[in-house]
Amino acid sequence: MIHPSIRVLSVAIACILPLAGISVSQAQAGEPFDQFPIAVACEYQGLYQIFYLTRLEADGVATYVNPSKLAGTISVGGTAKALGEPIGGSCLGKTLEQLRASGQILDLKR
Repeated sequence: MIHPSIRVLSVAIACILPLAGISVSQAQAGEPFDQFPIAVACEYQGLYQIFYLTRLEADGVATYVNPSKLAGTISVGGTAKALGEPIGGSCLGKTLEQLRASGQILDLKR
């Protein structure tokens, strides 16, 4: 005979697992554009530039490049970092949330 508390726990797990699978599959369906913008606008010493999304790695790090071949990376929970030359700018050190709040994000609308 199965102990009543084990039976309740197994029923709860059986009910939760399908819901967890649904939420994970829905979260992955729209990626990467639901989490990462198609472009980011940055300013450095009076020069405004657009950095375009060029790569999204399996670890969740997105790489952005501009036509001048300057590049940077950002992750969902991290901050913008420059690749190559360590120059400053209005994007460096900001999170995606901060970039959105400052109007520097260019998203695709579906």
